Amino acid sequence: MSAFTSPAEFDDAYTTLFRTFASGRTKDLAWRKWQLKQVWWMFDENEAAILAALKSDLNRGEFESYLSDVRGIREDVIRALKNIDKWAADDIPDAGFIFGTLSGARIKKEPLGVALIIGAWNFPVLLIIKPMIAAIAAGCCAMLKPSELSHATQNLLAELVPKYLDPSAIRVVTGGPHETQEILKRRFNHIFFTGSNKIAKFVTEAAAKHLTPTVLELGGQGPAVVTAKANVDLAAKRIAYVKYMNAGQICLSVNHVFVDPSVHDEFVERLGFWFNTFIAEKPGNMVRIVNERNWDRLTGLLDRSNGKLVHGGKKDRDIKYLEPTIVTDIGYDDSLFSEELFGPICPIIKADYKTAYRKIASMEHPLALYIFSLDNKEVEEIIAHTNSGGVTVNDVLLHIMVPNAPFGGVGDSGHGYYHGKYGFDEFTHLRTVVSPPMFLEKLFVLGMRYPPFKRSNISKMVVKNSLGFKKGETLEDQRKRPLVPAWSRKAAGMVAMVAVMLAVMDKTKVPLGYLAKLKNLVGL
Repeated sequence: MSAFTSPAEFDDAYTTLFRTFASGRTKDLAWRKWQLKQVWWMFDENEAAILAALKSDLNRGEFESYLSDVRGIREDVIRALKNIDKWAADDIPDAGFIFGTLSGARIKKEPLGVALIIGAWNFPVLLIIKPMIAAIAAGCCAMLKPSELSHATQNLLAELVPKYLDPSAIRVVTGGPHETQEILKRRFNHIFFTGSNKIAKFVTEAAAKHLTPTVLELGGQGPAVVTAKANVDLAAKRIAYVKYMNAGQICLSVNHVFVDPSVHDEFVERLGFWFNTFIAEKPGNMVRIVNERNWDRLTGLLDRSNGKLVHGGKKDRDIKYLEPTIVTDIGYDDSLFSEELFGPICPIIKADYKTAYRKIASMEHPLALYIFSLDNKEVEEIIAHTNSGGVTVNDVLLHIMVPNAPFGGVGDSGHGYYHGKYGFDEFTHLRTVVSPPMFLEKLFVLGMRYPPFKRSNISKMVVKNSLGFKKGETLEDQRKRPLVPAWSRKAAGMVAMVAVMLAVMDKTKVPLGYLAKLKNLVGL
């Protein structure tokens, strides 16, 4: 692809997607399954080309790209195909006797419409195809905007997507910042954005003009806490791994490490050891910084730091290489503590775990928190005093891999979730449907709502304290006495409602089907 998508091409894609969604084509579960299988074949038949594009964009090796980009997409396709019938089926709420049993209340799963999915450059395949899979499963049309910074991957996606997927429902558009601004002027039914906090604010502002719901998958200054009771060597190995992987260009990467003073020197030594081990065999295979601008930003932060560079620091702008680097004696006002690093620099801060979690709590909520301690009380104390998108204990990244669990940020690290059913839900409108029977009109249940209103009917609407809690209870009372079990409250309410319904049977003409339901409920 030699040029970005033209305005005319974008207009055609935009109009086509909205026309297709309006036709109802994508609501068909058969269409959704067909498209999900096409995603599988797109990756199955083009895996070598996808890995080559990632190598071209980031100098990322085959194993690392397969592990990070390809494998997760294959898993998502299988999971969606396995569960889509269940995810898309109507839910039956616990709506009680009148709304549930008699009125058939249900919750329909409706696709939101046309979704704009904006990908990121650090995992340029994974971070646009995974939300696309969720959008397809939910029955949405999707406009995909890959990152222009990953040129080879962008061009490959623009080539492959129309070959494998339904072009009337899924389109790829390309562009830089100007083109993206123009795209965001249009109204979409949903926007899913992965990227930086800075750009997310522009996306949110544009979406707000159309009241468009968004999912923001961002990042933040993700900390690691290494306590005195940690397995220090294992903590160093795993933190070195996440700083080496993709050259630290991961929204879930460790940004900085709080290390207890009693194990500080040991940790720094082992961290340097593992960095050396990871790059010793083939140093040229390490992922490069994505472009000169980000290389300049990282090396500038490093040059301005007042900390002590104790390991690494080698750099080459021509090939955008930056060696894994350790900097100690960092203060909170240091340049390396001023922003999300998104690179292979690891600042170390001496602090016990209580000081660490107080500092973490005073900052913006990160996407990930990593705790290294073999003392569960320490772990739970840190979790209780902080907030983050997710937590992994004594390891890194693993909370993103938990099957059937949500992944997303909080506060400055984003909002909304995806992965599995949570992704399906983000692209879905929950539509409550209820159909009360006509005979309820003749009962006080629905009949008393019309004017002229009767004061005497207020007593029939009173909400009683069915849980039996007392005025004057203290905070300690809440910890001692459980409330009435939910099943017993439901049973009591059901019996009372059936009694009322049976009492008015003689006064109304109730269809036999509803009368049979009542008799079955009370065992008649």
